[in-house]
Amino acid sequence: MSFKIFKELTKFRLSLTVLFSAITGYFLAIDSVNYFNLSLLFFGGFFVTAGANSFNQVIEREYDSLMTRTNKRPIPAQKISLNNAILFSTIISILGFILLNTISFKCFYLGLISFLFYIYIYTPLKRKSSVAIFFGAIPGAMPCLLGWVAAVNDFSLASGVLFAVQFFWQFPHFIAISWIRDEEYKNAKFKMMPGKNKSNFAPLLSVIFTILMIITSVIPFFYEIMYFEISKYAFLLIIFLGLFFLLKSFKFLNSQNDSSARKVLLFSYIYLPIVQILYVIDKFLLQ
Repeated sequence: MSFKIFKELTKFRLSLTVLFSAITGYFLAIDSVNYFNLSLLFFGGFFVTAGANSFNQVIEREYDSLMTRTNKRPIPAQKISLNNAILFSTIISILGFILLNTISFKCFYLGLISFLFYIYIYTPLKRKSSVAIFFGAIPGAMPCLLGWVAAVNDFSLASGVLFAVQFFWQFPHFIAISWIRDEEYKNAKFKMMPGKNKSNFAPLLSVIFTILMIITSVIPFFYEIMYFEISKYAFLLIIFLGLFFLLKSFKFLNSQNDSSARKVLLFSYIYLPIVQILYVIDKFLLQ
């Protein structure tokens, strides 16, 4: 298998993006770095995510062949056989679970829940109802929780806040994707648009969940949470980013076109990693 096929089958950049959230969760929880556990988290988290992405393409191979955006993926384009894709997905998934279990059983458990939700609930539900976005947001928000548990082997209110921020963030993000790709999704029999058709319902949901995301992101400033506090400097920057995100969502609600949806999507890619980086910088440099 060439590296190009490996990248396409695992959705390499997406897997690294997910991993970034896990590393953020780890650094927010630690006082000193355990480089062995950090390495296990990095590779274990990557392999589980990559395995889930690969299995997703195995399951959706017929639907991928119907969309211009996905018909050149390795399986529909016959760059790799179905059996080899299944074998590859199985091997890297098992390897990922072994590495996470080496950290702790709780890490293995979180990885397994995320994997099963993505493959057995979110993936098939995409063809039945837009509620798939809700169920997809659960494994999508799991990495930061996984990173926290990898550091301290326990759950906490702080890890719950990190989970909630990323959970709420996914709604404007995926609603924007669903809006932009609505026709393509419908041609492939995916039901990803809230409200079934383009209307003010989906942009309104985007606004609501953006507000929830902003509120959740600054909870550590107003309430004392063990191991997770933010300074006034981080608070102001996070509020600024959140309000800018909200402005994009309101413009999407007002105009209801692909251009405004694309601006929401593009800023969502910027917003989450910057906020997570601010959390980490604030902990080690600003407090």
